[in-house]
Amino acid sequence: MPCTPLPPLPAASLRLDAIREAFQHPVEWRVEPLFAQAFVPGGDSYARARQAAVLMPLVQRKAGLHVLFTRRAAHLHHHAGQISFPGGRIESTDSGPIAAAIRETREEIGVDQRFVQVIGTQPTLLTTTQFLMTPVIGELLPGFHIRPDASEVAEVFEVPLAVLMDPGRHVLHRMESALGHGRCYFAIRWQSHFIWGATAILIRNFYHFLAASQGIVAPGVAPQGVVPESAVPQDAVPQEEIPQEEAPHGADPQGGNDLK
Repeated sequence: MPCTPLPPLPAASLRLDAIREAFQHPVEWRVEPLFAQAFVPGGDSYARARQAAVLMPLVQRKAGLHVLFTRRAAHLHHHAGQISFPGGRIESTDSGPIAAAIRETREEIGVDQRFVQVIGTQPTLLTTTQFLMTPVIGELLPGFHIRPDASEVAEVFEVPLAVLMDPGRHVLHRMESALGHGRCYFAIRWQSHFIWGATAILIRNFYHFLAASQGIVAPGVAPQGVVPESAVPQDAVPQEEIPQEEAPHGADPQGGNDLK
């Protein structure tokens, strides 16, 4: 599949002040074109979907901004072992997506809400597991402490934002099922971690948003590259989400996030 290369974002656009400015004065931009249909509201799928929210936590380090991720516990029934943002279903007691994302962050990794400073939200994604997932962008303020809930979270780690905002690291995989149905998904490698599925789509969207705010690229261009599904490490592909006859590895390209 021919693809148009995208440039990495410059360091100046990856500062907290630049990100806040992008949300305070938004420009027109487009979601990731490969998954644009998942961001179009309306239809039966949206009516049946469950509301959810995740927090994309930004952490200021001496070397620059980092993004915090969790690795889900291996014993969980859904998305076991996958990389995700803290998040989950929006409960009736939540005032909305922001409240849900903050609550789930506290429950999963122990960060108190007073250490979460919300910057903004991104377009809601309809996942293949029928969640309407709203991403909330927020800074974890100095002084926060991580206390993971071992029943849900196996590991908490950070990735430099500069790494995530380099599309040269966004690799497009194509998964072929036994029935001949193909699905695509983005993946980003960082050390031993394989970030993919819905989490990678949200990262890709954040790139498009920041790039448009800086006037760096025209929104909606093609992705960076395609590799065969055989290149995906098998221990990174979960076995629970779609029937074996639909996907040989049981993986859900848009379902890889922490939704319960």
